[in-house]
Amino acid sequence: MDFEEAAEHTAIREAVRDVCKAYGPEYWREHDDKHEFPWEFYADMAKAGWVGVAIPEEYGGGGGGITEASIVLEEVAASGGAMNAASALHISIFGMNPVVKHGSPAMKEKYLPRVASGDLHVAFGITEPDAGTDTTSITTRAVRDGDDYIVNGQKVWTTKAHLSEKVLLLTRTTPLDQVKRRTDGMTLFLADLKVPEVDIRLIPKIGRNAVGSCETRYVNLRVKGEDRVGEEGKGFTYILDGLNPERILIAAEALGIGKAALRKAVEYANERVVFGRPIGKNQGIAFPLAEAHMRLAAADLAIRQASWRYDNGLPCGEHANTAKFLAADAAFFAADRAMQTLGGFSYANEYDVGRYWKESRLMKIAPVSQEMVLNFISEHVLRLPRSY
Repeated sequence: MDFEEAAEHTAIREAVRDVCKAYGPEYWREHDDKHEFPWEFYADMAKAGWVGVAIPEEYGGGGGGITEASIVLEEVAASGGAMNAASALHISIFGMNPVVKHGSPAMKEKYLPRVASGDLHVAFGITEPDAGTDTTSITTRAVRDGDDYIVNGQKVWTTKAHLSEKVLLLTRTTPLDQVKRRTDGMTLFLADLKVPEVDIRLIPKIGRNAVGSCETRYVNLRVKGEDRVGEEGKGFTYILDGLNPERILIAAEALGIGKAALRKAVEYANERVVFGRPIGKNQGIAFPLAEAHMRLAAADLAIRQASWRYDNGLPCGEHANTAKFLAADAAFFAADRAMQTLGGFSYANEYDVGRYWKESRLMKIAPVSQEMVLNFISEHVLRLPRSY
């Protein structure tokens, strides 16, 4: 078993760091405070080819897998941009994966080159106010009208919807009470957003404000049949090619945030002198930081296993969920210990650890809560009775 990082992966890290070094903590503080999307950063990452890292080469992308994408987003987050930086990119990476896997040749030809170049912004419309993580209970309905569909419904927490041209939209084409399995009867579309039939409203949030999250309402939205992803009724199986990569990439972003927080805490612990000695000399400070390092290292291994299995076509639900759970936990632990290490100064924006703390806490909730991961592992891996 070889644990040495491949040369091409090391090269990716170095190249991404080169782009990110132009965007220091002041940039991210300003954009978070002003609720402004980081257009300059996004443009530079797109120009360097990182937005299209997982798009096939024949459509102008980098031809990489989720492993390469996870390395990109880990480094983006670790640069200090944290979730504001990573969220500006990751929807285009994992969100379009169902199209890469299941879209028609015409759909791929039409949309993937624009995603790879950074020209096309795509949102991910899955979650609903009354369904939450119970995806099979969504009520957004698509009804056939000739070759097209008419969509009515509501989604929530749709990242970048206010900036995006298209949305990967999961709907019900067959009501839940008319299907044999709860996962049947769901259909996936690449639908329009910038039309009068879609009402988009930003949700005020406590953090990650450079990238907006939206509530979206669809009222008699016409979606062309050619914008259906794959077959009607099989949308849930297709969306798994977005959800498992999403968990892996979120885990990589959490890892990056944890590394950024730990780096800041170690620097401070070495420089801050109290009672005539650096505070890092005290085991009450040093030991939690050492533990944070080990937790992040363990999460890193889980991420690498999950992305490798996905890229090699192996079942990875257990591994993607495990990676997300461990990385989110490790990242928040590192950020929380960074807060404790900096003490009162952790509440000063200029030290950034408060931003890391808020954003890493989100990762224990979204895109799937830690409790739902435990439900998945206990039921589908340990074969314990379903608890909900």
